[in-house]
Amino acid sequence: MNVGILQFPGTNCEYDTQYAFEMLGCRTNIIWHQETTIADTIDLLVIAGGFSYGDYLRSGAIARFSPIMSAVQKHAASGKKILGICNGFQVLTESHLLPGALKRNESLHFISKHHHLKVAATNNSFLHKMSQDAIVNIPIAHHDGNYYIDPESLETLYRNDQVLLHYCDQHGKPQNPNGSVDSIAGICNKEKNVFGLMPHPERAMEHLLGSSDGRLMLEGLLST
Repeated sequence: MNVGILQFPGTNCEYDTQYAFEMLGCRTNIIWHQETTIADTIDLLVIAGGFSYGDYLRSGAIARFSPIMSAVQKHAASGKKILGICNGFQVLTESHLLPGALKRNESLHFISKHHHLKVAATNNSFLHKMSQDAIVNIPIAHHDGNYYIDPESLETLYRNDQVLLHYCDQHGKPQNPNGSVDSIAGICNKEKNVFGLMPHPERAMEHLLGSSDGRLMLEGLLST
């Protein structure tokens, strides 16, 4: 599979992401934000984590105007898969490719640690290899990870199985690190080809790093 990884000024997880997908046998290509096209050969587009444009406005709010984003919109409209991780999730919401918004953490502090997640939906290409209600341990590292969506739109997310992951403790009980509505850690679009999450599965590929739970997540995107 061919994986394209977007790189903005301030992106700092593109090489972690590249390493993770190459571990899984993928061919990868870093795509600079000034490019205006995405090759038809790209099967999966990943918007990596980091601090695009220094997060000097809202996280992802400047990146959405980068030249590459018109091609990203077309890539999504064609039905091809897009994964946004952390800042990439923020870029996807700012670009209206995913509903809702990411606000400053409730504590107003940057959070960097491993955190447990519960799988909420598996009828999608991202998490289809995982079990419903499975608990995984994935690193989080964000200042603006507080997911917000209005109550009516939240109902729509659940109705369409668009809520993918919830923050929880090791036993699966809700444990919210940032104030996100309903402890939501990840979602997808209605068509289930655009996915976003705040945690970093690319940093959970090897036991040496504290967890390999991210591997099964990313493998899901490669098998459908």
